[in-house]
This record gives sequence, C-alpha cells and structure tokens, in this order.
Amino acid sequence: MPTLKHPYDPQELPAGRDRKQTLGEALRYRITTMELKPGAVLDEVILAEEFGLSRPPVREMMRQLAAEGYIELEANRSARVSGMSYQSLRNFYLAAPALYVTTTRLAAENASAGEIEELKRIQLRFRAAIASRDVIDSVFANDQFHHTIGLMAHNPYLLPSLRRLQLDHARLGKTFYQPVNARMEQELEQAAQQHDDIIAAIERRDSDAAGILVREHLDLGRKNMAMYVTPEGMEVPESM
Repeated sequence: MPTLKHPYDPQELPAGRDRKQTLGEALRYRITTMELKPGAVLDEVILAEEFGLSRPPVREMMRQLAAEGYIELEANRSARVSGMSYQSLRNFYLAAPALYVTTTRLAAENASAGEIEELKRIQLRFRAAIASRDVIDSVFANDQFHHTIGLMAHNPYLLPSLRRLQLDHARLGKTFYQPVNARMEQELEQAAQQHDDIIAAIERRDSDAAGILVREHLDLGRKNMAMYVTPEGMEVPESM
C-alpha cells in the first residue's frame, strides 16, 4: 500500500495539475497532521514561491481556508493556523457525537456502491498506516475515512460543520496513534475494527447500527485525546 506521506509536494506535481488547488490540499494536510502547529504563521510570499503562484491566488486560497476554519485572518496580521483553546475543545466534545452520528446514519441511507468501495480503500490505507506505526499517515487516513462518510451522507448543510470539527479531531487524536502501553495498543486495533464494522453497517444499510458504532468509536478515543491537554507533570525530587 503506497504511503500517504507528503502527498502534495509541489516539486512532484503531474503536468497540468492546478497549483492553487494543490496549495489548498497541501495546507489542509499540513494543518490536519500538525506539521503546521496551531497558531503557526503562514507566509504568503513563501507559499507563493513554493507552489509557483502569484500572491493573489494564494490570498484567495487563504480566504477559502479561513472560511473552512483551517486558518485565522485578521486585519494587519499574518494569517495563522487556527488555534486551540479550552473553549474550542469544549465545543468539540459537545458537538462531535451529534454530528458524527448524524452523518454516519445518513451515509448508511444514501451512500452509493462506488462510495462504499472508496471508503474500503481508505480503510486499507488506515490499517497499513497503523500497522507501520506511522502517526502522520494514521491521522490523515482516519481524517479521510470520516470525511468520506460525511460526503456519503449527501447533505450539504452538515459537511462544512463536519470539516471544521474534523480539524480539531485530527489534532486532538494525534496522541491516539502514539501508543505508550499495552492498553493503548489494544485500543488502536479496536479502533481499526470499529472502522470495519462501520463500513459493514453502511453497506447493509443499517443506519441504527452505524450510528451506535460511530458513537462507540468516538468514545474510545476520548480519554486518549485528553492527553493532548493533560501533561504528565514534572517529577519533583524528594529532597525538595
């Protein structure tokens, strides 16, 4: 299975590939996988040079990404990657169950056979990534898995909210793909199996089961996501 790493390298673009579109895809990838950290400054001059673009199309793409929630634009300031705060994390945990359950249930009702096959291909990439313990590829493939389910729901009102939710899901979930003990190893395999079960529920048009499975899937990662904002602390010598 080919790697997903650095899939939008401007030095390796096929002839005729739209460079502005590639810039957008590259920035979404870099932000989702935290190659670009929350709050990082985006220099449009450097991006224009990297992707062989003039500054106007770069600015246009920046505005589009800001509308999608990936970056923040303010007057007289450089563009920055969207930050993460207590409030944003709280909002994520409040909204995620309802949105994931709704889109997954609708996917079971509306997905085409071709879309289900694409979801299966993404799942193969996800399993390959976790088998090789490639954190970046795991995060990206998982993001693509749930985004594809959102597309399969065929509801334009839900997709923008899902896309914004997934950004913080990916950034929070990065710890999940860096298991540090046997329990986390087991839960990582359980998450992959849940993906398989969700696909099966969608394929047999069982929206109730699909909704239950994705809720369990989200709950599985919740405690490990909390590691993102809960440091272990420093050891203090007994003599102090």
